[in-house]
Amino acid sequence: MAEEKTKSKKSISKIIPEEMAEAGLHLGHSTSKTHPRMKPYIYGTRNAVHIIDLEKTAEKLKEALKFIGELISEKKNLLLVGTKVQIKDLVKKTAEDCSLPYVTERWLGGTFTNFEIIKKRTERFKELEQLKASGALEKYTKKERAKFDKELQLFQKKFGGIKELNQLPEAILILDMKKDIAAIREAKIKGVKVIGLAHTNVDPTLADYPIPGNDDAIPSLAYILDKIKEVILKAKAKTEK
Repeated sequence: MAEEKTKSKKSISKIIPEEMAEAGLHLGHSTSKTHPRMKPYIYGTRNAVHIIDLEKTAEKLKEALKFIGELISEKKNLLLVGTKVQIKDLVKKTAEDCSLPYVTERWLGGTFTNFEIIKKRTERFKELEQLKASGALEKYTKKERAKFDKELQLFQKKFGGIKELNQLPEAILILDMKKDIAAIREAKIKGVKVIGLAHTNVDPTLADYPIPGNDDAIPSLAYILDKIKEVILKAKAKTEK
C-alpha cells in the first residue's frame, strides 16, 4: 500500500516531456495557422508543422497544476469545459470523478454574465427532477408527462453539468481555446481565472495559465486531464482529513 502511494505521488510531481511526446502534445498546426504569440513556445518545424517545445509545456503545466491544487485546497470551484464531440465523455468522467461542474455541450451565452438567470433555470431543472422522483408528476395526463420528460431532457443537455453550480467558479479549464472563446470572454468579464490548453493557432495570453499543447489528439487531452485529476483528488483528500 505504501508503495502504491509513493508511485501515485511521483506520477503527480513528475511531468516528463518524453511522456508528453508519446501523447502527441508537441504536435502543432501547420505553420500558416500559427498565432504570433505562440512563437515563444515553438521548438521548431517538421513537414510544415510547428513543433511545441515540451520543456516549456512542462513548465507551464506545473504552474497550472500548482494553481489548481491551491484552488481545490481552499475549497474553491473549477469548471471544466470541453465541447468537442470526441472528448465529451472524457471530460464528463473526469469532472464527475473529481466532483466538479462541467460543460460538454455548446457554451450557453450568459452562463457567467447572466448567471442569475442560468441559476433560475437550473433550479427549475432540479425541481422537475424532484417532482418526477417523488411521483408527483403521475397525476398529470400522459401528454403532459411527455412534455415534462422532454423539458427534463433539454435541461439535462443544457445544464446537466452545472446544475449544482450555485455561484460563479473561481476558475475555468478550457480544453479548446479557439472553439470555446465565448467562455473565455465571459470569464474575463466576470474575473474568473482561465486555465487553457493552448494550441499553436490561439493566443495563449487569453489564459491566465496557458498550457502549450495539442488540443486535437485525444491522448494529448487525456494526458492533461489525467494530471489535473490526480492533483485535484490529492488536494481533496488533504482537505477531508
